[in-house]
Amino acid sequence: MFKHILVPTDFTEKSAASIKIAAKLASSFSGSCNITLLHVIETIEGASYGEFSDFYEKLRKRSEKKLDELMSAYSKQGVLLCKKILLGNRVKEILKFVDEAGVDLVVLSSHKVDPKEGAHGWGTISYKVGMLAPCPVMMVK
Repeated sequence: MFKHILVPTDFTEKSAASIKIAAKLASSFSGSCNITLLHVIETIEGASYGEFSDFYEKLRKRSEKKLDELMSAYSKQGVLLCKKILLGNRVKEILKFVDEAGVDLVVLSSHKVDPKEGAHGWGTISYKVGMLAPCPVMMVK
């Protein structure tokens, strides 16, 4: 059913649960599905890349190592995993990647929203992606 699953990750325990669910889902499709682990390094708005290039490069290298660790844990399960690191606004970069890479399911961590709290919690990355993505989105709580 799904050919390309995107799992945005911030390397937290919550996002690890999203990877686990995406891997189980992908394995049920008999190897015809791949997963991309995406980490977006948030850039400083209004500043040029050059001003902080050393800082961003350190974050990119650290993120690369963490993605490799996550991927090695799932490679034994026979799930095809890819990794991608982008710089920019997290929501915009996730949505752009979904569009450009032909993603047909996004699996990402989220949190419970208490309806009694009004608008508190609705402006998070997961809820923005959930509302704006052109494909199905599974939020893992």
